[in-house]
Amino acid sequence: MTLERFPTQSPSAAPESVPSVFKTDVLVHVVRQYRPSVGGLEDFVSSLVARQRGRFARIKVVTLDRVFRSSDEALPAHETLDGVEVLRLPFHGSTRYPLTPGILGAIADADLVHVHAIDFFFDALALTRIWHRKPMLATTHGGFFHSADFSALKKVWFQSLTRFSANRYGAIACCSQSDYDTFQTIAPQKVRLVENGVDIDKFADASAQAPTKGLVTIGRLSKNKRVDRLLDAMQALTARDEAWTLDIIGTPFDWSAADITQMIDTRGLSASVRLHVGPSDEEMRAIIARASLFASASTYEGFGLALIEAMSGGLLPVVEGNAAFRAFAAKHDLVSLADFTDPDDAAVRIEETFARLCAAPAAVRAQAMETAGGYSWASTAQRYEALYREVTGR
Repeated sequence: MTLERFPTQSPSAAPESVPSVFKTDVLVHVVRQYRPSVGGLEDFVSSLVARQRGRFARIKVVTLDRVFRSSDEALPAHETLDGVEVLRLPFHGSTRYPLTPGILGAIADADLVHVHAIDFFFDALALTRIWHRKPMLATTHGGFFHSADFSALKKVWFQSLTRFSANRYGAIACCSQSDYDTFQTIAPQKVRLVENGVDIDKFADASAQAPTKGLVTIGRLSKNKRVDRLLDAMQALTARDEAWTLDIIGTPFDWSAADITQMIDTRGLSASVRLHVGPSDEEMRAIIARASLFASASTYEGFGLALIEAMSGGLLPVVEGNAAFRAFAAKHDLVSLADFTDPDDAAVRIEETFARLCAAPAAVRAQAMETAGGYSWASTAQRYEALYREVTGR
């Protein structure tokens, strides 16, 4: 099947440079977790909303009333954050598929509904479309294949209920090539490739100006990130050259800070590896300034946001060859793939990437930052507004 890339204007043009046709409309984003929860999904919606303010009569975010990983205490049912209304709904059952009966009332005032991720909200709004009749689109955010858990059930679910639901939406925005390849098998007429926007200013030019044997990894401390394999590679790398260091930046998820610290100590890496839990952006810039390379042993990525953020800082990536990272490597030759199931192979790939940087430090850093610039939020916001026009027939 021919890949359909959603049309866009020049990436350098801000979305505000194009007159909006939605000035009298209410846009409702539906997402299971939002601020104060922290994560890639939450950051994406928050960043998109920030660029849509003033282009709609009103924007509302509908989400759940508890942060899954940190507290059972209910958050305020209504709140205004940065001029955007946030409506939080109670839910029942598992956080994997939180049943939320209040969703139909929450979107009653919507002129357009944008659903994020493939979960209860995605299915419920598709199944009830005959009643609410709202124009809808959804963004995949990696689907639900982040781990191998319940893989057989997930495949059956995807080929049945997810297939049915996906074809009830006006469009399915796939935020990565791997998502596009997956979802075009069940909804070929609906899928569009709209890659994630990235805040390329946050860590711009933050990495070490001169090559240094420092690695950084960024992301939730979840099992799919395979920090354990990255530490195995560090063990092999420091055995070859003890000058290498690794900074792990993350927030607890499947693993706690104590779990990661134990992994570090067990491998005898306490002198080479530092763990940073939930640092601020300013603190992260200071950590990145000690490094030249970004590393990830993640077995699954919905998009690879951290990789692009790292490249915006001038870091060169050495990453596991999962579907999302392979897609990046096919388009950008600065992305090096490694097999982190083989620590020695990963160590060699890290050394080769560092040698490439040392051969032309300024030029390679500049190329990394230029590559990241192609994923700016200005371009992504334009693509979504064009997709909104398609879905609503404007």
